[in-house]
Amino acid sequence: MSSLAGRVALVAGATRGAGRGIAVELGAAGATVYVTGRSTRAARSEMDRPETIEETAELVAAAGGRAIAVPVDHLVPGEVRDLIARIEREQGALHVLVNDVWGATVMEWNKTVWESSLEVGLATLHRAVDTHAITSHFALPLLLATPGGLVVEVTDGTDAYNATHYRVSFFYDLAKAAVSRMAFALAHELGSRGATAVLLTPGWLRSEAMLEAYGVREENWRDACSRSPHFAISESPAFVGRAVAALARDPERARWNGKSLSSGELARVYGFTDRDGSRPDCWRYLVEVQEAGKPADVGGYR
Repeated sequence: MSSLAGRVALVAGATRGAGRGIAVELGAAGATVYVTGRSTRAARSEMDRPETIEETAELVAAAGGRAIAVPVDHLVPGEVRDLIARIEREQGALHVLVNDVWGATVMEWNKTVWESSLEVGLATLHRAVDTHAITSHFALPLLLATPGGLVVEVTDGTDAYNATHYRVSFFYDLAKAAVSRMAFALAHELGSRGATAVLLTPGWLRSEAMLEAYGVREENWRDACSRSPHFAISESPAFVGRAVAALARDPERARWNGKSLSSGELARVYGFTDRDGSRPDCWRYLVEVQEAGKPADVGGYR
């Protein structure tokens, strides 16, 4: 597949985690990448984590790409409108849009709607759903101006998995279902106009917060498997990043329009690997091994 030289990408929510991994891999493939988020070296968001969009841009540059960090709150329509106007002014086109904004500061596990904090739950929906809709509203006219555009809605879980599993809590489950439906609706609206929209999920992601929770670094992440054996199926943010880069480079990507995809599934199709040379297939593993009560064994799954 060809490189992404001359292509322009916007990764909305590129401060950390999957968004950062996607930005780095798009840049490494040759794209000019706009990385947005609320955490900068001048000010942190309420998530109060150390990662910044400037740091993400530097990682893109270190991978051989070009990145432009722009502080944006994707809940504020005016800020998103100005961002897209800037991209059009500076680049004249937008070829790839990745809606990865999450921004939830509190996770309430296994709580019903009446047990949940309404304030926290509604904030989760606003951050996870409104942001994607606002960004698509302003970005898609520019993306559609050039045939062959790609929109990636990032979520947690494939449609098949989420259809039969209660995900974490009422509000988390609802947020992920809404993003899935957005990808479906965008595929309907974009397909006939020469663009492609997909839903994409990583597997068990070794985000900065996840590594911190397990007391390990990316370099020694396997040490955590002694305490949580199924962590062996986890994947780095680079893996989902390479999935997006492969989609963007595929001249026949329209075949995926409206599909729910995972990083592990696309690795089998396109042949890319995670940083350690493996191809973790988390969602199949969860059903066939972890949820089946079998001992942790990634043989045949990475």
